[in-house]
Amino acid sequence: MIALALVNNKGGVGKTTSAVNLAAGLVAEGYKVLLADLDAQGSASLSLGLSRADLSPGAAEVVLDGHPVRGAIRATYVEGLDILAGSVRLASADLILSNVTGREAVLRAVLGPIRADYDFLVMDCPPSLGLLTVNALTTADYFLVPITPDYLALEGLVNLLDAVDRVRTNIGKAADLLGLVLTMVDHRLNVTAEISELIRRHYGRQVFRTEIRGNVRLKEAPSYGRTIFDYDRGSTGAEAYRALTQEVLTRIKKA
Repeated sequence: MIALALVNNKGGVGKTTSAVNLAAGLVAEGYKVLLADLDAQGSASLSLGLSRADLSPGAAEVVLDGHPVRGAIRATYVEGLDILAGSVRLASADLILSNVTGREAVLRAVLGPIRADYDFLVMDCPPSLGLLTVNALTTADYFLVPITPDYLALEGLVNLLDAVDRVRTNIGKAADLLGLVLTMVDHRLNVTAEISELIRRHYGRQVFRTEIRGNVRLKEAPSYGRTIFDYDRGSTGAEAYRALTQEVLTRIKKA
């Protein structure tokens, strides 16, 4: 199983949208995928049509209570895509895990029994650098950073990548960067071209060629509990996530 973590300590950058649709894109390529929703808001779970009542047992019960992982995973309406749901209980993860021995590797340990069941694990991380994100980084083989082309997001990116390096140094293991994904791109704004060029110039090949442009269909799809491929497969958003999926697979094969 290849594990991917979508990470950004800033909210509102399209992280959950990217996690859900990358997972669905991998399924469309014939892979069996588990989506782990590690965000207390449970947005990835709700985006796939789960109700609030369906969120437990999920990631919180598995990571915080030791609930067997197979008993918490459920199928989604997308054949080949299963989910470990997120819920508000994850908000207390830092407090509960703080005194646990090996707290940075709890997630990796609890997912051990199902590693052979899936081709890919896609983790939607909370918008913070707390223990859940650290757990995701030590579980993942690679991490992706969705980033919007604006000044504040760029500043946050520098801090994020520094933090990942500290995790790698202090713990001895952390995922490798697979790439930065420009999201919510609006080329009608002058700042978009300016910041996008700055990011590409500074980070070079670490930036995916594929850009996810701002798209009303991408915003609408979660409210119907559907991926962009099922909601509007001909939309620019669907085309972008197909392209991103292909680029992710290509990078993994070359790694």
